[in-house]
Amino acid sequence: MSARIVIIGAGEVGYNLAKTLAKDDFDLTIIDIDNKKCQRIKNSIDAHVILGDGASQRILQDIEIENVDYLLALSRIDEVNLVVAKSAFEMGAKKIICRLRNTEYSHRNAIITPEQFGINHVVFPERSAQNEIEKLIRQPSAIDLEDFKNGAIQMVGIHLDNSSPLIGRNIESIESSNPYIPHKLVLIIRDNEGIIPINQTIFKSDDLAYFIGKPDEIPKIQQMAGKRAFKVKNIMILGAGKIGRLLAKSLESDFDVRIIENNHEKAKKIGQNLSDTLILDADGLDIDFLTSENIQDVDCFIAATENEQTNILASLLVKHYGVKQVILHISTTNYIRAVRRIGIDAVVSKNISAVHDIINYIRSDQESIPVSKIEDVDIDALEITVSPNSKYLEQNMSIE
Repeated sequence: MSARIVIIGAGEVGYNLAKTLAKDDFDLTIIDIDNKKCQRIKNSIDAHVILGDGASQRILQDIEIENVDYLLALSRIDEVNLVVAKSAFEMGAKKIICRLRNTEYSHRNAIITPEQFGINHVVFPERSAQNEIEKLIRQPSAIDLEDFKNGAIQMVGIHLDNSSPLIGRNIESIESSNPYIPHKLVLIIRDNEGIIPINQTIFKSDDLAYFIGKPDEIPKIQQMAGKRAFKVKNIMILGAGKIGRLLAKSLESDFDVRIIENNHEKAKKIGQNLSDTLILDADGLDIDFLTSENIQDVDCFIAATENEQTNILASLLVKHYGVKQVILHISTTNYIRAVRRIGIDAVVSKNISAVHDIINYIRSDQESIPVSKIEDVDIDALEITVSPNSKYLEQNMSIE
């Protein structure tokens, strides 16, 4: 019998999560107070949809919450999610996952903690996005980076442009001519389709190629693919929202960090908490300002305002001026494929990061298999321990 999952909140996180979980034949129920969001689910996902307040005890009783395997409180309001979690816990829900935006709940000296509400797993979308962006900063030229075996193995996604020396050559040729760079190509995304490659697969321009290797080998793999090696020294962040502040706080001790914020009061306030970050009270789309800040010498630019149109425009603008690495944050998923193909180095979404976090928790809890989603296509990367009686032991791993 498939696990019962109830999702409270049909926003971007809830919708994308439901879309993914529906493919795994879970018994899904989605509750939201917004009729448009409910209709969006009904029109595209095989799930039971309830229009109503997910914090209502009556509604939770009506869906027999005591028989629910996973209750996911994913509304945009922390207090609502905490009330839902506590109610579901008292009514007998087996596992509770809660989305929270305020990271104070995770502080060491926090007075109110998620455990007090019966929560088994907390997702902080902004922190998830922060962690993803930091991995990309520390591994420039990657469009995606996933860890396996607690970081001992990494999967790196690389965009192959026209100048890549891989173009026109097959996998077997590349591996034989680079014997001192241990690696394996595991996936190619081409024309929005995922391709599981074989030895004779030929690389083409605009491929998104995903390689597996040890962390020390990743820079060599990037160079092999034609990506120039460089070390990030200075970082410019557009937007002093939650993600921008988390990034600056984490990075300012290792990098030269500047934040651009056009809200004077916000710029003044965050300056008191970021002693080693330069706060620039200015418009990040002002070309004269960017020129005065020597934008052409910036190693990494992160567009992280709460307006994704501003982020997209700013990213294209600074890329034109020669910034080495441009990381774009967007909230909705509609633009991901498009912006990746118009020159942006890496695209991160706090909502997709949160979805990955939740999926990995549920699937690991169900199967003890860590999972990484490739958001452009319906492909998962699984980490599996080979048992002693596996029929694949000592067999050649080459795929023909």
